[in-house]
Amino acid sequence: MPDFFERSLIVHEHLRGKIGTVSKMPIVDHDDLSLAYTPGVARPCSVIAEDKEKARDLTLKRNSVAVVSDGSAVLGLGNIGPYASIPVMEGKALLFKDFARIDAWPICLDTQDVDEIVNTVRLIAPVFGGINLEDISAPRCFEVEERLQDIGIPVFHDDQHGTAIVLLAALFNASKLVGKEMDSLRVVINGAGAAGTAIAKLLRCVGHDPKVCTPVADAIVCDSKGAIHAGRQDLSGYKKEMLSYTNRGNRSGSLEEVLVDADVFIGVSKGDLLQASHIRTMANDAIVLAMANPTPEIMPDEARKGGAAVIGTGRSDFPNQVNNVLVFPGIFRGALDAKAPTITESMKMAAARALADATRNVSVNKILPDPLDRTVASQVALAVSEAALPPD
Repeated sequence: MPDFFERSLIVHEHLRGKIGTVSKMPIVDHDDLSLAYTPGVARPCSVIAEDKEKARDLTLKRNSVAVVSDGSAVLGLGNIGPYASIPVMEGKALLFKDFARIDAWPICLDTQDVDEIVNTVRLIAPVFGGINLEDISAPRCFEVEERLQDIGIPVFHDDQHGTAIVLLAALFNASKLVGKEMDSLRVVINGAGAAGTAIAKLLRCVGHDPKVCTPVADAIVCDSKGAIHAGRQDLSGYKKEMLSYTNRGNRSGSLEEVLVDADVFIGVSKGDLLQASHIRTMANDAIVLAMANPTPEIMPDEARKGGAAVIGTGRSDFPNQVNNVLVFPGIFRGALDAKAPTITESMKMAAARALADATRNVSVNKILPDPLDRTVASQVALAVSEAALPPD
């Protein structure tokens, strides 16, 4: 396996930043200077002062996203803070530009206080068309996102919803391959953080239009102590809330115990938790989506040995990579094009279905498009934009 760690370090040292600004307007004479800056710039300023919505038409706001993080939950690295998170946020900005032609900026905040994060985003919002929250730890990420839904531009925590949307698209295609209906699936999710919570909500269609959503039969979420159920006395606020849309049978027990007869295992936790023997206890033609990085909850060969029919991970060196780059560029492109003030549940569902439909020649080794397929973002964007616009 190539040494991506050392090679990446060399690349970052050489480039000293993976992104930069590019001028759209050359300044070659005094006339250009007068148009771009003083005195000419006074006129668009005056127009925007009279109607702030004109900023979308006259400035970079219409095509810009802030990638905001406090560095508290970065990749598999944990709470590494704002400085160490810059390379990840730069990478995110690079992908926005490359896949969806969106100008994005890394905004790494030197605070992990919810009030300060919320207030800072509100203060910088005028210049951006959308806010991508990134690598903020649970449960603070839930509160930050919820409190920013009224600022007039889409605020989207990709670790939650991007992961959930791509996962749902994978499950749409995987369930077809094994001949099971979505509403018959029994799902076990290991990991009760940002991604696990969002996946559970999307699978149970909480707050969704029933016309576009088919809920699974049941979803049980496990944390490090096992199944989240009503009998537990140690549940925090958001875990208690999970009980309103998960574990209808109120099953208790360890991950291994509730996995028995399950149709689907979804892992967003840590590596090397399961063995082939655990997969054998699942229902026939089991679907295993083990997304912990860099080591999955169970390696593909081990899951296959246990009888899994369809297997996905978060890694690019195995088939069926569940990668957020498949959705976040397209969902923001669609939201920006539609001038949407928020990203609704219907927009998320539309993105998931578009992503599933964008997968050509679906097979057990291809339940999602290649993450490098440049056509995917535009297909997702169109579906999201249509879902954002009011019906005629």
